[in-house]
Amino acid sequence: MKKLGIFGGTFNPIHRGHLIVAKEVREGFDLDQICFVPAAIPPHKQTKKVAEASHRLEMIRLAIAGYDGFSVSDVELKRSGPSYTIDTLDHFKAIYSKKTQIYFIIGMDAFLDIETWKSFHKLFSVAPFIVMSRPGVLNSEPVKKVRVVTKLLVAKISSGYYFDSARNTFFHPEKKPVFLFDVTPVDISATMVRERIGQGKSISSLVPEKVKEFIESKGLYL
Repeated sequence: MKKLGIFGGTFNPIHRGHLIVAKEVREGFDLDQICFVPAAIPPHKQTKKVAEASHRLEMIRLAIAGYDGFSVSDVELKRSGPSYTIDTLDHFKAIYSKKTQIYFIIGMDAFLDIETWKSFHKLFSVAPFIVMSRPGVLNSEPVKKVRVVTKLLVAKISSGYYFDSARNTFFHPEKKPVFLFDVTPVDISATMVRERIGQGKSISSLVPEKVKEFIESKGLYL
């Protein structure tokens, strides 16, 4: 069975941190491919601070060029209205055969906010989650991290979830598993990139060179 990871987000802009964790997840789960899916209209973001969707899509294309097993999809840009993960996962489930296992890749901070998402209960019946630990989000407290995720799953999703410490995974007899995956702490954020641009500082260490050149050519985030 082939394995496909869906990595959604605003990517405003994509940066080296995204690429590092995506590479680690792909290797850690032996995924055949990771598909980056930029949101057209992010429901949880202030859109006035978000670069045009077509620009964010192009920056991803530039960033992943040359990376084996990385691709990008414009499915959310083609859809009208806000970009909801449930619609995106349903899309990929529909176009791929049952011989492809689809995983949803998400950061711990976003996962802990999952109950605010559209049809969030259904997500746990559609695809396994790969929840990445990120700097500042329970990253140095593994016991607390498990406790917080357990509380969320049991209270908001199903009391049938249980934690397998040997596999660092939450399992359920009927729903999809939730994998906890520690990635290399990379202290880079899209906010940091935008702030440095606004301050007139270099972003060469934060984003791929081609992305930096694109941002400069379009005058983004000034």
